[in-house]
Amino acid sequence: MNISDYQRRLLALCAIRLDKESVDWNLRSDEAQFASGLDDLWSGKVRECSAAANASRGVLRLGIRNPEELFERVDVEVEAATNVGAHLVTVLDSSYPANLRLIPNLPPFLFVRGEVREEDLRSVAVVGTRQASDAGIRRAQRMSRLLAERGVTVVSGMARGIDSAAHRSAIESGGRTIAVLGTGITKTYPPENRELAEEITKHGALVSQFWPTRSPGRDTFPRRNVVTSGLSQGTVVIEASNTSGAKMQARLALEHGKKVFLLKSLVMNQPWARGYVAKRGAIEVTDVEEVIRHLAPPERVRQASEQREQLTLAFL
Repeated sequence: MNISDYQRRLLALCAIRLDKESVDWNLRSDEAQFASGLDDLWSGKVRECSAAANASRGVLRLGIRNPEELFERVDVEVEAATNVGAHLVTVLDSSYPANLRLIPNLPPFLFVRGEVREEDLRSVAVVGTRQASDAGIRRAQRMSRLLAERGVTVVSGMARGIDSAAHRSAIESGGRTIAVLGTGITKTYPPENRELAEEITKHGALVSQFWPTRSPGRDTFPRRNVVTSGLSQGTVVIEASNTSGAKMQARLALEHGKKVFLLKSLVMNQPWARGYVAKRGAIEVTDVEEVIRHLAPPERVRQASEQREQLTLAFL
């Protein structure tokens, strides 16, 4: 994998970590998008005035004093990604997914195996519990099949249960699917999904916001939910308890301004789902067409993404 100088410099900033303290992840994305943002960060300058920015400023200024260590980390990780056939996309690249650019907490980089296409802007996340019932699996399969048949890319997290069923059904229906990993791009979790992961690379993409060699951790799966929401126009929750990560993603999607679709069976069985419909703007659905009619065409998403880039450049 060949990476540009600006990509390498951005990754090096992401490698800064001192005594378990690091520069705020979202701050790096936001600041780097300004016209001179990358150079400013390398000079220790942060425009934002917030608690996160104030906490990060000192860590940044100390970290950039040892650039050799940062670039060494970057080179090791990029080589690991290269060895599995991955490529890099950063927030500074025009190929950065337009849906993802619209959220406020977007990651500074993604490692990708497979291909994310323009058509994937018309996408829906299908998520749910790992401990899925037989009925839940069937509902996930049906929803994913019908979405795929209508040309909608199915996004999920490649976890056991609902996620795996969603990916498989999309592939079997001849559609596209994107798996957002809770690990680095060189890892497969859960390990029994190794074959599924390889199939996904042929019918879509594996995407990771983490360093390529990163193992699963307590923080990686909640962060994965942010990108799963961000990459899609909306999230369909099939089956999820009050403590499920799928409920967390529904909350994140609403915060991102995305559509949240909750199956009628879920709303009937879960108080949290009834509350999301009654008070938070989630949409109860019984049929895929109720999801489809809320989706925007790819060109509208692309236009909104470009407007966000222009808005960033206006604040110089």
